[in-house]
Amino acid sequence: MTTQAIEEFEYEALPDNASLSASLLAGAFAGIAEHAVMYPVDSIKTRMQILQPTPQAVYSGVLNAFSKISTTEGAKTLWRGVNSVILGAGPAHALYFGTYEYAKHAFGGNESGHHPIAAAAAGACATIASDALMNPFDVIKQRMQVHGSVYTSVMDCFLKVNKAEGYRAFYISYPTTLTMTIPFQSIQFATYEYLRKVLNPSGAYDPMTHITAGGIAGAVAAAATTPLDVAKTLLQTRGEATDVRIRNCNGLVDAFKLIYQRQGLAGFGKGLQPRVLSHMPSTAICWGVYEYGKWFLSRDNADQQPINLP
Repeated sequence: MTTQAIEEFEYEALPDNASLSASLLAGAFAGIAEHAVMYPVDSIKTRMQILQPTPQAVYSGVLNAFSKISTTEGAKTLWRGVNSVILGAGPAHALYFGTYEYAKHAFGGNESGHHPIAAAAAGACATIASDALMNPFDVIKQRMQVHGSVYTSVMDCFLKVNKAEGYRAFYISYPTTLTMTIPFQSIQFATYEYLRKVLNPSGAYDPMTHITAGGIAGAVAAAATTPLDVAKTLLQTRGEATDVRIRNCNGLVDAFKLIYQRQGLAGFGKGLQPRVLSHMPSTAICWGVYEYGKWFLSRDNADQQPINLP
């Protein structure tokens, strides 16, 4: 097969005879890469969103937080809980991208032209499925990120939280997570698909297009959903608080009320800077790795079958 034939092969949707495992595998690698690379910034974001921080964990910005944590607790503290993300991100993102590809095709998103509604709907379906799997891992991650965390490992955190608060603790934030991630992913996917087609109308594999579109899409979605992320952090770390009102906070409405009472409207923007700083490169990495995986797997598949070009 000629190089031209391979380049003209439509990689954006995997071939009809490609197994679902191709999309799942590409998604798993993308998810692990996305979360692991920017994990320290995510740790800072969690610390800055805590409603009742200890005096030692009050930060004026990302650089101040990085410097303070590194000098007083050690740089490796910024990586506490990363194992939880790695364990959960692989299967969760495999499910995420597998669902996305299936739903996007079903909704007509692979047809020529712009289909932001189809992309947004597919993103919503993907996040409902993946968050159901990822939520407990995310709770463990944030419990290990807070200042003064006493957990020695992912399993130690799981066992202690489950014993003290019950299995419900791992899903108390799930409705809030969905309330945040469905608009996040809908905004991200719609923005990404739009920018991808504007920047690269031919649809050929182009790493810079996927990285640029992914980074912008991640930044826009992260900024728009920060208030919901603040509420999610409160719910997922409530068991570590000594404040009775925080410990008894039970859902998104309660979280919003408490945040507003304690910090006003400014409280809903806590962690905005590190959230955007982490999501912009991590989403760019995620889409770059995922699109490369699709291209590579589709390219191999294309080599094994004849393609009739006009």
